[in-house]
Amino acid sequence: MATLCRPAVSVPEHVITMEETLELARSRHHDHPQLPLALRLIENTGVRTRHIVQPIEETLKHPGFEERNKLYQSEAKARVPAVVQRALDDAELLSSDVDVIIYVSCTGFMMPSLTAWMINEMGFASDTRQIPIAQLGCAAGGAAINRAHDFCTAYPEANALIVACEFCSLCYQPTDLGVGSLLSNGLFGDGVAAAVVRGEGGTGIRLERNGSYLIPKTEEWIMYDVRATGFHFLLDKRVPATMEPLAPALHQLAKKHGWNASDLDFYIVHAGGPRILDDLSKFLQVPPEAFRFSRATLTEYGNIASAVVLDALRRLFEEGGAAHTARGLLAGFGPGITAEMALGCWQDTTYEMTGSEVE
Repeated sequence: MATLCRPAVSVPEHVITMEETLELARSRHHDHPQLPLALRLIENTGVRTRHIVQPIEETLKHPGFEERNKLYQSEAKARVPAVVQRALDDAELLSSDVDVIIYVSCTGFMMPSLTAWMINEMGFASDTRQIPIAQLGCAAGGAAINRAHDFCTAYPEANALIVACEFCSLCYQPTDLGVGSLLSNGLFGDGVAAAVVRGEGGTGIRLERNGSYLIPKTEEWIMYDVRATGFHFLLDKRVPATMEPLAPALHQLAKKHGWNASDLDFYIVHAGGPRILDDLSKFLQVPPEAFRFSRATLTEYGNIASAVVLDALRRLFEEGGAAHTARGLLAGFGPGITAEMALGCWQDTTYEMTGSEVE
């Protein structure tokens, strides 16, 4: 069985607080007719701090899409290797042990993918498979876990490396003044995450089943409008209510596995905003505390897109993990509107070696 091991996560050194975000909105958009609404929505996100790759003064400038994409590439090359190395160390593997790299990102573009650079520069074998995923947005973290699970199911002795690299601040567009855009300016942050899925061994979540679900006719609810100035993020006001139609898909996946989605031991889900988590609590009929890891990511880092799920899982590890064989659900939500879902049990190798819980 494939095991999702402890993720490594890194956020940039530049920090912007909720208070600074609100003051920037007031000063830059003082005459906006819907400013009070935008301020209220930003406050309601619960995002206290976000980390960004440039100082805020530079972030607010727009030197053009070409310059921004160059910065995306240079920052990815500078920040990804250390995170990947930590993930490999935590999984007790070397780069030469990795059979496939799944790289997810929706905030910059490279061809060839960063996977090619990693193979050339970080000691991965030349026959390492490459799976770049660029257009699933926030759902891509869940998709990466699922594709790694699929790969390790097909090749039981193989190991997969997942890398999520998101610099949402490089998508800031000063001319986008819709309420959704203003909200996004106070919601998204930057972050890099990596995790290994081991085909054999490892402590973490033993992946058992995965699935996808797309809500019909919602492809325009979260999307990019790609212009000469880069990626313009479009967010429909109906997005926060999408958990009502997605919760049944989570229930159905669990039912197929003989589980009850309302009666699991841990939940690792994408934190797109507090409404998402509140509605999941309601429609899955689980206590709000079940999503404490996702809420912590949202509060401390903001929405770091595809990296959220991995950061929430990191927080479960930092809490001490779960009991051996504890059952859990992972899910990422993003454009489509798409849900990428997985079920798994906690596997503790120390427990398996001793036959009892290790203090």
